[in-house]
Amino acid sequence: MNNSLRSNGFTLIEVLISLVILAISLLALAGLMTTTTRNTASGGRLTEAATFAQDKLEELRAMSWESIPLNQTSADSPISRPGIQYNRSWTARPNASNADIKEIDVTISWTDNTSHSLRFFSALSK
Repeated sequence: MNNSLRSNGFTLIEVLISLVILAISLLALAGLMTTTTRNTASGGRLTEAATFAQDKLEELRAMSWESIPLNQTSADSPISRPGIQYNRSWTARPNASNADIKEIDVTISWTDNTSHSLRFFSALSK
Protein backbone atom coordinates (compact mmCIF):
# COMPACT_ATOMS: atom_id res chain seq x y z
CA MET A 1 0.00 0.00 0.00
CA ASN A 2 2.88 2.35 0.70
CA ASN A 3 4.18 1.88 -2.87
CA SER A 4 0.90 2.88 -4.48
CA LEU A 5 0.89 6.34 -2.79
CA ARG A 6 4.19 7.43 -4.34
CA SER A 7 3.95 9.25 -7.67
CA ASN A 8 6.42 8.70 -10.49
CA GLY A 9 5.21 11.50 -12.84
CA PHE A 10 4.17 15.15 -12.98
CA THR A 11 0.85 16.41 -11.77
CA LEU A 12 -1.51 18.26 -14.07
CA ILE A 13 -0.89 21.52 -12.18
CA GLU A 14 2.90 21.25 -12.67
CA VAL A 15 2.45 20.70 -16.41
CA LEU A 16 0.06 23.66 -16.73
CA ILE A 17 2.42 25.98 -14.81
CA SER A 18 5.35 25.01 -17.06
CA LEU A 19 3.20 25.62 -20.17
CA VAL A 20 2.28 29.10 -18.91
CA ILE A 21 5.96 29.91 -18.27
CA LEU A 22 6.86 28.65 -21.76
CA ALA A 23 4.07 30.71 -23.38
CA ILE A 24 5.22 33.91 -21.62
CA SER A 25 8.81 33.27 -22.74
CA LEU A 26 7.74 32.71 -26.35
CA LEU A 27 5.70 35.94 -26.35
CA ALA A 28 8.75 37.88 -25.16
CA LEU A 29 10.84 36.33 -27.94
CA ALA A 30 8.19 37.22 -30.55
CA GLY A 31 8.38 40.88 -29.51
CA LEU A 32 12.16 40.76 -29.69
CA MET A 33 12.03 39.26 -33.18
CA THR A 34 9.74 42.07 -34.37
CA THR A 35 12.13 44.73 -33.07
CA THR A 36 15.14 42.96 -34.54
CA THR A 37 13.49 42.69 -37.97
CA ARG A 38 12.55 46.38 -37.95
CA ASN A 39 16.08 47.43 -36.96
CA THR A 40 17.65 45.21 -39.61
CA ALA A 41 15.44 46.75 -42.32
CA SER A 42 16.32 50.25 -41.12
CA GLY A 43 20.03 49.44 -41.21
CA GLY A 44 19.65 48.06 -44.72
CA ARG A 45 18.01 51.28 -45.92
CA LEU A 46 20.76 53.34 -44.30
CA THR A 47 23.44 51.24 -46.02
CA GLU A 48 21.65 51.53 -49.35
CA ALA A 49 21.42 55.33 -48.99
CA ALA A 50 25.13 55.56 -48.16
CA THR A 51 25.92 53.48 -51.24
CA PHE A 52 23.89 55.82 -53.45
CA ALA A 53 25.72 58.85 -52.04
CA GLN A 54 29.10 57.18 -52.53
CA ASP A 55 28.14 56.31 -56.11
CA LYS A 56 27.46 59.97 -56.87
CA LEU A 57 30.75 61.06 -55.26
CA GLU A 58 32.63 58.53 -57.38
CA GLU A 59 30.79 59.68 -60.49
CA LEU A 60 31.75 63.30 -59.79
CA ARG A 61 35.37 62.32 -59.10
CA ALA A 62 35.49 60.60 -62.48
CA MET A 63 34.31 63.73 -64.31
CA SER A 64 36.82 66.20 -65.70
CA TRP A 65 37.62 69.08 -63.36
CA GLU A 66 36.08 71.72 -65.61
CA SER A 67 32.83 69.86 -66.24
CA ILE A 68 31.75 69.78 -62.58
CA PRO A 69 29.08 72.51 -62.31
CA LEU A 70 29.63 74.98 -59.48
CA ASN A 71 27.20 76.70 -57.13
CA GLN A 72 24.07 74.94 -58.31
CA THR A 73 22.11 72.17 -56.69
CA SER A 74 21.52 69.24 -59.01
CA ALA A 75 19.32 66.23 -58.45
CA ASP A 76 18.78 62.84 -60.02
CA SER A 77 15.39 61.39 -60.66
CA PRO A 78 14.24 59.49 -57.56
CA ILE A 79 15.81 56.08 -57.05
CA SER A 80 13.09 53.53 -56.35
CA ARG A 81 13.50 50.31 -54.46
CA PRO A 82 10.71 48.00 -53.28
CA GLY A 83 8.78 49.95 -50.68
CA ILE A 84 11.10 52.98 -50.58
CA GLN A 85 12.16 55.91 -52.73
CA TYR A 86 15.48 57.74 -52.34
CA ASN A 87 16.04 61.33 -53.47
CA ARG A 88 19.63 62.35 -54.23
CA SER A 89 20.93 65.89 -54.73
CA TRP A 90 24.39 67.41 -54.78
CA THR A 91 26.11 70.76 -54.84
CA ALA A 92 29.69 71.62 -55.82
CA ARG A 93 31.32 74.88 -54.81
CA PRO A 94 34.85 76.26 -54.90
CA ASN A 95 36.88 76.17 -51.74
CA ALA A 96 37.15 79.62 -50.17
CA SER A 97 40.88 79.39 -49.49
CA ASN A 98 42.15 77.22 -52.37
CA ALA A 99 40.95 77.55 -55.97
CA ASP A 100 42.30 74.08 -56.80
CA ILE A 101 39.77 72.41 -54.48
CA LYS A 102 36.05 71.90 -55.07
CA GLU A 103 33.81 71.01 -52.15
CA ILE A 104 30.97 68.59 -52.89
CA ASP A 105 27.90 67.90 -50.75
CA VAL A 106 25.74 64.90 -51.58
CA THR A 107 22.42 64.54 -49.76
CA ILE A 108 20.23 61.44 -49.80
CA SER A 109 16.75 61.57 -48.30
CA TRP A 110 14.01 58.99 -47.95
CA THR A 111 10.87 58.39 -45.93
CA ASP A 112 9.75 55.17 -44.34
CA ASN A 113 7.99 55.61 -40.98
CA THR A 114 9.84 58.91 -40.55
CA SER A 115 11.88 61.17 -42.79
CA HIS A 116 15.61 60.47 -42.99
CA SER A 117 18.47 62.34 -44.57
CA LEU A 118 22.14 61.56 -45.02
CA ARG A 119 24.73 64.15 -46.05
CA PHE A 120 28.18 63.36 -47.40
CA PHE A 121 30.91 65.92 -47.88
CA SER A 122 34.00 65.52 -50.02
CA ALA A 123 36.73 67.75 -51.35
CA LEU A 124 38.18 67.23 -54.82
CA SER A 125 41.48 68.66 -55.95
CA LYS A 126 42.81 69.20 -59.47
